[in-house]
Amino acid sequence: MNVEIVLAYPDKQYLVKLSLDAGTTLRSAALYAFDSGLIPNPNGELDPKSVPLGIYGELEGDDYVLRDGERIEIYRPLLQDPKEWRRARAKAAKQASGR
Repeated sequence: MNVEIVLAYPDKQYLVKLSLDAGTTLRSAALYAFDSGLIPNPNGELDPKSVPLGIYGELEGDDYVLRDGERIEIYRPLLQDPKEWRRARAKAAKQASGR
């Protein structure tokens, strides 16, 4: 079975193709990608045993059984709420324009 696993850091994105045995679970595929070094984990930022995982934008449980052709997504924690970030950016733009 062939799947892809993706992870995006602010400065670089990783997309790795994996060939796995049928019946492989989501968490075991992610652990394999981290343990083998296919997906880097600089400074131990992510805990491979508990980092949130999903398939095509949908959060899934660790025991989810993968199907051929699926894309595994590794989700990093948000450093700031997107709404708060947009508000701060809008406020800074408003102040810069002198309004």
